[in-house]
Amino acid sequence: MNTREATQKYRMNKWIEIVRECRSSGQTVSVYCTEHKINPKTYYYWLRRIREAAYESLPAIGDNNTIVPLSIPANPPADIKNHESQSHIVLHYGNVTLEINNNASAVLIENILRAMQNVR
Repeated sequence: MNTREATQKYRMNKWIEIVRECRSSGQTVSVYCTEHKINPKTYYYWLRRIREAAYESLPAIGDNNTIVPLSIPANPPADIKNHESQSHIVLHYGNVTLEINNNASAVLIENILRAMQNVR
């Protein structure tokens, strides 16, 4: 590793610390930056760099793992409502309920959890 790479790695780690501290402080970014004498533009610049680095570190999704749109009916049929779940994991996030069977692979669960991060 050359000096430039080492410097970038050091800065990235420092800013990861700062972003974690800001988020765990319970303060808004504006208040946190003011108290710590950080320019908010600098904070958001590094936040973007951290997100880009995290995105680039994700494993590539193969051709077999295509994201398919899912339409969920507002009123599911009665046989679905009354169906007893055989799922071992049930996740609720807002209006989304996800049931995962014990036979699901680790890769499938990991991809589902990554996709769930984008649910708003």
